[in-house]
Amino acid sequence: MNQNLKKNFQTKDIYNMEKHVQLAVVNYIKLQYPKAIFRSDTGAGMRLTIGQSKQQKAIQNGMAFPDLFIAEPRGVYHGLFLELKDHGIKLFKRDGITMVNKHIEEQQLCLDALNDRGYAAVFAVGFDEAAKIIRNYMKL
Repeated sequence: MNQNLKKNFQTKDIYNMEKHVQLAVVNYIKLQYPKAIFRSDTGAGMRLTIGQSKQQKAIQNGMAFPDLFIAEPRGVYHGLFLELKDHGIKLFKRDGITMVNKHIEEQQLCLDALNDRGYAAVFAVGFDEAAKIIRNYMKL
């Protein structure tokens, strides 16, 4: 298979899997916390025209913003940001320190910046981990 075609197929495949995790998490929040205010970004993996892509980049700050924000202050936090990944996705290389790719590194930098500003902001790999993080956060 052509390398570019293979890369595009894999990226699309990962997006589709993560989209299902995101939908499951959103439904979980709606059922378990019906009064919670939240925002889910499903547009991150959408295919845009060149013009639409330029317009989107012009109005963003360039950071790899998380997929989900729960605007419910708890404990010392102003809200919870989650960067959702499909079950089984690896964030780190074998050394356990180095991120697997530049995009994950950029996402971690954004999560760090949000943590520095008083938000809880983390990766959640798979629905079960996301639900556990949300449950624990909402108990604060």
